[in-house]
Amino acid sequence: MSTSRAELTVTGRARADRRTKDLVKRLEAGEIAVINHSDVDLVAADALVDAGVVAVVNAAKSFTGRYPNLGPLQIVRSGAILVDDVGVGVLELIAEGGILTVDGDRVIIDGEVVATGHRQTEEELVARVAEARSNVGEQLEMFAANTLEYLRRERHLATDNPDLPPSTVQFKGRQTLVVVRGIDFREDLAALHQSGYLREMRPVLIGVDGGADALLNLGFTPDIIIGDMDSVSESALRCGAELIVHAYAGGRAPGAERLRDMGLQYLLFESPGTSEDIAMLLAYERGTELIVAVGTHNSMEDFLDKGRQGMASTFLVRLKVGRVLVDAKGVNNLYRPVVKGRDIALFVAAMLSSLVLVVAVSEPVRLWFRSVWLWLRARIGW
Repeated sequence: MSTSRAELTVTGRARADRRTKDLVKRLEAGEIAVINHSDVDLVAADALVDAGVVAVVNAAKSFTGRYPNLGPLQIVRSGAILVDDVGVGVLELIAEGGILTVDGDRVIIDGEVVATGHRQTEEELVARVAEARSNVGEQLEMFAANTLEYLRRERHLATDNPDLPPSTVQFKGRQTLVVVRGIDFREDLAALHQSGYLREMRPVLIGVDGGADALLNLGFTPDIIIGDMDSVSESALRCGAELIVHAYAGGRAPGAERLRDMGLQYLLFESPGTSEDIAMLLAYERGTELIVAVGTHNSMEDFLDKGRQGMASTFLVRLKVGRVLVDAKGVNNLYRPVVKGRDIALFVAAMLSSLVLVVAVSEPVRLWFRSVWLWLRARIGW
């Protein structure tokens, strides 16, 4: 199918940032996102699409072919234009909120072409994803080697008792829901909500960074927010949840500065690995009955999407907490209720049977029906 020149051209207000997770906080519908993001992961793509972008201009390559990354395909399938590999210089040329035109593979400001890249099409990306899947063996070998290397260094995660922060949240006798901004996390969380799990079980709610906002969007206040605090909104941080900053080996805690600037109290949890790992460790060590994980990363593709070359910490933590861990990834696809015509017919039949039974055993109801019958006969003249 041919594409007209007009369909390749879009003009809008531009928002530029080297960090996509910071950019999406400022994006509004109808705007153009200018990013520098090699291998745009699916979570970032979802955030851009949800913000309503009409075009994405990427200084880097949106799809490198290292692994079957579905992020760029998600952007293109939403109807937005994706032009990538335009060079980092474009970030310096675009003023925040300035008017930008994307025409085919060209980036235009005030009628002048300031950068040229490659416009991605759905057909091309589908082919590249298929090619990456067929060549994933080499990447898997590298991933496994990195995982084994870190396993030797981090094996204590499965055996040691971590130095837990003095959390005041009570875990014993309760289940724990850990929400991470991973693939399909919104859909899986909504499925748990619709099932009645959240209201019936009232689990301890832990939002890992932006997972806290997902809970708030459903009307639930997290008990704990844990992580680097870089992708969670200010309103979530001020919701009253206990704040635990992930500190890495040596005590480095990048998220602490933001909380100090906001005047918020926080605890530190020093541990290697990811923030979702330490969220599970906290719940497990505090004696939770069950950990239900939403949006967590547990495959090679998940971790490459996240920018990590191995999954040693997650592997070790899951070994440790496995007996109480339930992974809810994909739960929204597990069961989708469908009302069948046969079920409706049975329901109507049951209602009619109940009505006949009531008429049969209730004297007042029988008198009422008899009165109506006599009235109708008198009106009709039977």
